Amino acid sequence: MTLPSADRPAAAPAPAVPAAPAASARRGALGPVGLVLAGGISVQFGGALAVSLMPRAGALGVVSLRLAVAALALLVVCRPRLRGHSRTDWGTVVVFGVTMAAMNGLFYQSVARIPLGPAVTLEVLGPLALSVLTSRRAVNLVWAGLALCGAFLLGGGGEGGISGLDPLGAAFALSAGAMWAAYIVFSARTGRRFPQADGLALAMAVAAVLFLPLGVIESGTRLLDPTTIALGAAVAVLSSALPYTLELLALRRLPAPTFAILMSLEPAIAATAGFLILNQTLSATESLAIALVIAASMGAVRTQVGRGKANK
Repeated sequence: MTLPSADRPAAAPAPAVPAAPAASARRGALGPVGLVLAGGISVQFGGALAVSLMPRAGALGVVSLRLAVAALALLVVCRPRLRGHSRTDWGTVVVFGVTMAAMNGLFYQSVARIPLGPAVTLEVLGPLALSVLTSRRAVNLVWAGLALCGAFLLGGGGEGGISGLDPLGAAFALSAGAMWAAYIVFSARTGRRFPQADGLALAMAVAAVLFLPLGVIESGTRLLDPTTIALGAAVAVLSSALPYTLELLALRRLPAPTFAILMSLEPAIAATAGFLILNQTLSATESLAIALVIAASMGAVRTQVGRGKANK
């Protein structure tokens, strides 16, 4: 189960490289692991910066700025070829773009209402559910149960839970998770139809065009403020360009299952970013809920790895 954040494009699989000796592999693994963790920190601190920007530009305005800057950067770097694609190709990339726009819009609506850590934790349930459903192994019921317990605690279902968690914010986070699962599916389909990152660049452009009118309606001329533009560009760099580059470098030397397990730590990173940047504190129950979802994600990844080895 690969878990690309809602705030960044999925990294493409890297070509296989010859295996290094065990001792060298252990020493070398510190490099790509550090890159993945740095990418996760970049994404979540970019999310925290986005939350701090919302009073200035609004949630929809921030999404519009982030998608627009990210799309421009990808189009300049990738220079995707527009000719030679079928209707099915364009249909796939458009749906991918719509999914991306919905995923980001719903997530930013969520973090405008609830803390960053719980929002990312609830959102992760989408890819986790996709992993459990596609695996079809009985042990995944355990991981699903752990994840549901975490969601139950986050929803204030138990004594000491987040009773003040905004229901609409939680609903937005869960909806963003559903879009994240769809994003993973259409990211793979787009990658099969377009070379390199061309499909991603085109889909990001579709998402930016779809969201720009919403940002203009909500924020109007505030989007033209130089400070707002600069902060929006910083969000785009932290949430897209930088982590995408770091993860591409890491995947050249890091097995995909290890990458997925590291990505499962993002709710904890998000909670840390929320605490340091936004002064969002967590109770013991909230921390337990996040830990349960992280454990469920890691368990689902390990189950898929074991299944893959058994089928060889």
